[in-house]
Amino acid sequence: MEFNFCINDVLPHRLNCIDGSMLPDSFESDDRQMIAECQQKVAIILDKIGVSSGIAQGLQTPVTSSDRLRNSDHKVYLLTNPDGDGGDGTVVGLLKIGHKKLYVFDAAGKHHELTPICVLDFYVHESMQRAGCGRMLYEHMLQAENINPEYLALDRPSEKLLGFLKKHYDLVHIIPQNNNFVVYDRFFSTNPDLLPGYKNSAKIDSSRAAGKSSFSITPASGRALVSRPVGAMDKAK
Repeated sequence: MEFNFCINDVLPHRLNCIDGSMLPDSFESDDRQMIAECQQKVAIILDKIGVSSGIAQGLQTPVTSSDRLRNSDHKVYLLTNPDGDGGDGTVVGLLKIGHKKLYVFDAAGKHHELTPICVLDFYVHESMQRAGCGRMLYEHMLQAENINPEYLALDRPSEKLLGFLKKHYDLVHIIPQNNNFVVYDRFFSTNPDLLPGYKNSAKIDSSRAAGKSSFSITPASGRALVSRPVGAMDKAK
């Protein structure tokens, strides 16, 4: 995906993270004009690739946009091709994550109130699919967040994404939910102490990085939840 400015000047690394500040994680200047110019270009990038992702999904409103990210606690990981567009660089894909408050069933049918990290948008440009870009982007996010893939909730995953997770992370068995999010059995089974429904830390695989990614679980209250089929999302990986 090309732009009318040099992508490499805005996103200097192959893998970049944008948060609610609308600045790449590598940005260091204190100059107000440079900050404003960078934020403006980041907004253009997010809006354009967000529209492309939305079209791929058949959505009327993109999941990813500058307005949705600005001043939020969500993050967008962007993958670039520095050699693209005659050396100015191109944007290859995006992966948007963020915490969401969910009511989730475990394998025993009990539901819990959680705030896990969720995969909200995942898109690789059509010209760069089946080239390992999705794996590179997803793996970078897992390492950056210090989390294992089974501890992520997925918002309306497509069959392609489900197949991707099965192939690369051996995630197969989905626990049916009453919303459009998907969690796997290993969300709970690899951490049996999560089942009682109290605050816990989700230990990550030592092969990824040192540290922990934690989230809290409390028993859900209120009206009963009824399972329904999970929606599908047509995202290219």
